[in-house]
Amino acid sequence: MSTIRNVIFDVGNVLYQWDIRNLYAKLIDDPARLDWFLSHVVTPEWHYQHDQGRELAPMVEELIAQWPEERALIEAYVPNWLHTIPGPIPGALEIVQQLYERHVPLYGITNFGVEFWDMFRPTAPIFDLFSDIIVSGAEKLVKPDAAIYRLAEERFGITPESAIFIDDRLDNVEGARACGFHAHQFVDAVTLRADLAAYGLLAASSV
Repeated sequence: MSTIRNVIFDVGNVLYQWDIRNLYAKLIDDPARLDWFLSHVVTPEWHYQHDQGRELAPMVEELIAQWPEERALIEAYVPNWLHTIPGPIPGALEIVQQLYERHVPLYGITNFGVEFWDMFRPTAPIFDLFSDIIVSGAEKLVKPDAAIYRLAEERFGITPESAIFIDDRLDNVEGARACGFHAHQFVDAVTLRADLAAYGLLAASSV
């Protein structure tokens, strides 16, 4: 019999789609220029500083100083950031709802900046079903560092062997496993459902 009683979700590209391109494809018509901008100016690596706990204002100021000719597009990032999230991952929120209805405790560990989380959270009532969510920017701890998984163990009041962690990134999955958690690398909701069903947490089919 499985010892797993708790489910811990990542957010971006597990529950909700996230890609900076979703925003800038609306602002930059030329595909080659779009690719260049996303690989040189507003990049995931630059954005990641906010996940680590940096405030957005100095990040934006520094980037404009580096790329002054791109000021208008850089300044568009923060106020239009919700356009980077076009919607939920197909089938994922249904799994969350069904786990909740089966009284499975739900938690989150997400690499997410505080200012963007404050913008996004009111748009996503599914998180009302979660007992707690660790946001990297608030804690200044990020996945896959062991410290964030240890914080989850302490704050959620769970043991690693009693929980499964779900993330789309292999490095984050491996980080959780190294800390003793069960883990699932998210590909799609169908595969996740099958894995959760194998642990007895969810029915094999939503029908």
